[in-house]
Amino acid sequence: MSLKEETDALKRIPLFQNLEPAKLKLLAFMSQRLAFEPGQSVFSQGDAGDAAYIVLDGEAVISLDTPKGRVDIARMGRNQILGEIAILCDVPRTAHVTAATDRELVCLKIEKNDFIGMMNEFPAMAVEIMRELARRIVKTNEQLRVAIAAKG
Repeated sequence: MSLKEETDALKRIPLFQNLEPAKLKLLAFMSQRLAFEPGQSVFSQGDAGDAAYIVLDGEAVISLDTPKGRVDIARMGRNQILGEIAILCDVPRTAHVTAATDRELVCLKIEKNDFIGMMNEFPAMAVEIMRELARRIVKTNEQLRVAIAAKG
């Protein structure tokens, strides 16, 4: 994938839609394109949060270690961001991320310092991240409500 293709892919991601083309090109240039084979780990729960990943193609499975074993909690796909919680909160990774088993997962890896720098320079990007995190909290709360209701 060329720098232009990566820049075009970033344009389609809501998080980056308000960035000017030159900044998108810079972000694409700073990023590293990675491919993960089906079943391959992107990162593990407890790892240091050193980067965020933008999904260009494929799907990732998000899972947590629990007392009853590993539990899949979500699937993330094209134009979604992975791993931002650990770099925003400066905490270890809160979940496992693995390439789904049906096809290769292709991501752009954005190092922590580059990602934080972009958020500082572009407040609209920070607002979009807050919106995405809020959507995830709402979804998680609904899943908990359903699980508790089913248990009771």
